[in-house]
Amino acid sequence: MLTLDLSNEPRWHELAPGVRVQLRPLTTALMVATRSDPAVEAVPEDAPDEERAVAFAKALARRAVLAWEGVGDTDGNPIDPSAQAIDALLDIWPIFEAFQLTYVSKGLLLEQEKNASALSPNGPSAGASATAMAAKGHARTARRD
Repeated sequence: MLTLDLSNEPRWHELAPGVRVQLRPLTTALMVATRSDPAVEAVPEDAPDEERAVAFAKALARRAVLAWEGVGDTDGNPIDPSAQAIDALLDIWPIFEAFQLTYVSKGLLLEQEKNASALSPNGPSAGASATAMAAKGHARTARRD
């Protein structure tokens, strides 16, 4: 069952011990705006997926981050989120990974669900069995060198 959160309120996410960000809900409007972000569109078509992922995550974070705690400048003074500061935060690998896992991937779960279906417990695939079997005595084995 799909659960709808009708409150649509920003939420706090912990990205590292002592580092929290308040993020807008991951909505369709936010994703569409991010996909058409100039920084995302500027990534060359033949760029590796990793480069695309970083550009997309930074563009999304620039739109989604409303506030944060535990982020400061080189002197240890708290700073407010800005495009440059958000990009610098996501340049830190564990922060990038946490952002992807706690925010982006949860929003993309529904996208993945529509691309693959599980076997139906009581539909046409229920109780399905393998139809191709190796002929007796003709099974191949891996050769060890």
